[in-house]
Amino acid sequence: MSLVFYGHPFSSYCQKVLIALYENALPFDYRVVSDPDVAGEWIALWPMKRMPVLVDDGRTIVESSIQIEHLHLHHRGPVPLLPDDPDEALEVRFMDRVFDQHVMTPMQQPVAEALRPDGRVEDARRRSSEALEAAYGWLETRLKGREWAAGDTFSMADCAAAPSLFYADWVHPIGDAYPTLRAYRSRLLQRPSFARAVEEARPYRPLFPLGAPDRD
Repeated sequence: MSLVFYGHPFSSYCQKVLIALYENALPFDYRVVSDPDVAGEWIALWPMKRMPVLVDDGRTIVESSIQIEHLHLHHRGPVPLLPDDPDEALEVRFMDRVFDQHVMTPMQQPVAEALRPDGRVEDARRRSSEALEAAYGWLETRLKGREWAAGDTFSMADCAAAPSLFYADWVHPIGDAYPTLRAYRSRLLQRPSFARAVEEARPYRPLFPLGAPDRD
C-alpha cells in the first residue's frame, strides 16, 4: 500500500484530509499517533509534530491543503477536489484558506488554552467568539445560493469547512442569524465522507477540554 496516513481521528486537520481520502475511496494505512511506537515514526518524519502527515511511496507530504492537492494530482478519483478551470480552482483555494485561517484557527485558540494548566480560557473564548462571529457573518453572505463552499461541486474547500464548522459550533454556536451557514453545516454532516470521520472520532469526545455537546 503506497499511502500511509499519520494522524488522529479527533483532530480537525486530520479529518480534513480523511474526507478527501474517503471521498475517492483511496486505500491507505492509518497510523494513529497516540500509539507511542507510531508517534516515534511520525516525529521522525515531521519534527514539527503537526498532524497529519501523509507518506506516498516513501515521499513525505505535510500541511493538509498540500496533501489534498497531492491526492488530486497523483491519486485522482471520481470526485475531483479541485476544478480544472484556473479561476474556479482559485476560488476553491481561497475558501480553503478562509476556513483554515478564519474558522479553524480561532476555534482552536480557547481549546489550546483549556489544555494548559494555567490557560486563560475566558480571554481566549472572548477573542475566539469575536473572530468567529465575524467569520460567520461573512460566510452567511458568501454562501448564499451555493450548495457547497465554492459553488455547486464538493471540493477541497468543503474538506476544510466540515471540521472547521463542526468544532467551531461547539466553541461558539452558529446562531439563528446565520441560517445559510447552519444549513451548510448540516449538509456537511450528511456527506458520507464526513459522517464517517465524525463517527470515527466519537469515542474521543471526552478529550474535548471545553466539554463536547451531546448533539451531532
